[in-house]
Amino acid sequence: MLSARGLFTEILENDDSFALFCSIAASGETQGGWENGRIAALVPASQREMAPKIARHGADEDKHGRIFMALLRKRGLEPVPVPTDTDYTMLLERAGIGLTHTRLRADQALSEDDVVTYLAHSRVTEQRASEQMRLLLKHFADHPDIGRAVRAISRDEDNHLAYCHEELLRLARAGHGRAIHATLRACALAEIRIYREVSIAVMAHMARVLGWPAWKSAVIRSAIRATYAYERAIGHHRMTTLTLPTHNLNALGTPTPAPATP
Repeated sequence: MLSARGLFTEILENDDSFALFCSIAASGETQGGWENGRIAALVPASQREMAPKIARHGADEDKHGRIFMALLRKRGLEPVPVPTDTDYTMLLERAGIGLTHTRLRADQALSEDDVVTYLAHSRVTEQRASEQMRLLLKHFADHPDIGRAVRAISRDEDNHLAYCHEELLRLARAGHGRAIHATLRACALAEIRIYREVSIAVMAHMARVLGWPAWKSAVIRSAIRATYAYERAIGHHRMTTLTLPTHNLNALGTPTPAPATP
């Protein structure tokens, strides 16, 4: 019987599949770091108190990218090109989710509506990241090669998710509640569709690298599609609710100075 632990163990033990996994993960984290860095620099004056937290979020994502690269170096491996059909961040942008790179490259301050869009997008994607890392934490927390990295990244992702909850609740109290609800729902429905397609693509690339038989790939595709069907029906609600954190309030609080207003 196929299991998440068994599949990831196969990926972990093969150099080529491990290089692909780490390269995909590092690319996504690095993109997230750049995006958060630009948002911190462009945050509107009315939300300047958020800038150090956004910058901290970006710094964490950059750190995660470096961690995945360090895992490659530890194995004596080099990063490999990331297939376009596995580029989760790019595909989300193409679907109109979050702030576009064109917008972030412009030296023009964001609006409060843009901040809502950013936080809603982050709340949904950080839910996914937190769940993925908790799954790895469950099976590989004590692994001699990746255990330390998994523990550190999982802790950060939980903090990022808590921060998104806290800031969205604050903005809801300030009168943005309706926009937040609508944006969260749109982001969640788009994300689960894109996550399905990216998951299928990643597994297809892994199948080629690892030489999986056709039946095994078919079973994995069916499981991914079944998960999507569940999420499309009811599972996406976990991404659209907001709850004030109890154990990690002000999770990204930091004394880092805010970037200068553009």
